[in-house]
Amino acid sequence: MNSVSIVDFVEKRTVAALESLLKTDSHEEAVKASVTLADFFGAGDAFKKIADNAGDSEEKLISSFHNNLVLLIQKTWVEKSDETLKAQVLYQLEEFCSQITSKTYTQAYPQFFSILNDVVYLMFGTQTRSPDFADYALRIDPEFGIFWWYIQSLPKDAAWTEEKSRIAILLGMYFLANY
Repeated sequence: MNSVSIVDFVEKRTVAALESLLKTDSHEEAVKASVTLADFFGAGDAFKKIADNAGDSEEKLISSFHNNLVLLIQKTWVEKSDETLKAQVLYQLEEFCSQITSKTYTQAYPQFFSILNDVVYLMFGTQTRSPDFADYALRIDPEFGIFWWYIQSLPKDAAWTEEKSRIAILLGMYFLANY
């Protein structure tokens, strides 16, 4: 099977923006990089308002993310053996949204990955455990594949500031709120 390259799907500036987001300690640079990444999904200006914490944009995003993910989880058909996982993810989602609403982003950061991994498993099954899942995702749904590339590029044990953790989480949430 041929390996699919992310550069076949995104511009170099998008790859550079992710690299910048991962490396920077500057809040302003993190926001700039996240807006460039959000641009790829046609949401740069909308995400800039969220990243800048303008108005009630973040609260609306949390609500949309929660509602969309609950619907996605509930509507996903799973094997009987995965029903418990489905219930567990719904519970984790409630906890996660409480943490985000309380502005404890660094605490919520690891839970975000747990939820995403479980939701993606519920959607795609055991294929997600395959080493070539990222390639598979890019081929079947390039937009989702690029989102997955973003998520897989984030360090799972980042010791980031609250603001940088916030930006990284909200960007992932934005995609899923609109998926």
